[in-house]
Amino acid sequence: MSLANLITQYVVQYGFRIMGAILVIVAALFVANSVGRLFERWLNEQDLEPPLRLLLVRLLKTLLVLLGVLIALDQLGVQIAPLVAGLGVAGLGVGLALQGVLSNVVAGLSIIFTKPYRVGEHVSLLGVHGDVAKIDIFTTTLLHPDHSRIVIPNRKVVGEILHNFGTIRQLDLSIGVSYQTDIETTLRVLRDLISRHPQVLQDPTPMIGIAAFADSSITLSIRPWVPVASVGSAQIELNQAILQQLRADGVDIPFPQREVRLLNPS
Repeated sequence: MSLANLITQYVVQYGFRIMGAILVIVAALFVANSVGRLFERWLNEQDLEPPLRLLLVRLLKTLLVLLGVLIALDQLGVQIAPLVAGLGVAGLGVGLALQGVLSNVVAGLSIIFTKPYRVGEHVSLLGVHGDVAKIDIFTTTLLHPDHSRIVIPNRKVVGEILHNFGTIRQLDLSIGVSYQTDIETTLRVLRDLISRHPQVLQDPTPMIGIAAFADSSITLSIRPWVPVASVGSAQIELNQAILQQLRADGVDIPFPQREVRLLNPS
């Protein structure tokens, strides 16, 4: 039998099956995309975290495409049951080989469902801190105040002590004034100055008072709350405004001094 006859026989015998399988896969891709868009639109109306919405949409699309592939294989005459069993054994082997990756996935799902932090909040963990920029299945990405990015595997997050500052942070400013200063007047001036700053939140109320009695000055503490995105600029602007205001009011800001006495001068 010639090669042309073999090809003709193969096309006649399996051609319609192959065309049917291709059409099934194309239809599965189309249905997955269409249903995925509708499902995503519905999820956007629900109170769910963006990573969870993305995970559910991807999972639905994957299941629909996988179903289409199984139907296409059945069209080609492939026995599905042994194939599924083989995929299960292979999946077990892959799972054992990718324990670290799977632990990241499990940890990512735990983070998404328990919500210890959300995108936009400022967190501190594992010796680093930053604004939560992205939560994926495998990693959490923080945006550091210096605009660098910190990528943390999710398995490192779960089980660790996490400090979540939320969307606001409290500044810790201080300045020393002379013991001869009218403290009540100075505190009143500082409260007025802080309340007029556009980036300072009035709820919670800023904390302003005496922090400590140093050797040569009284240390005043100024601790207002500001949005996370304004921490750097607010701290610089407030320090400058406090210094200028106290100088304008004639408040003495002493510097450390030490008196040295010479005994038995030669």
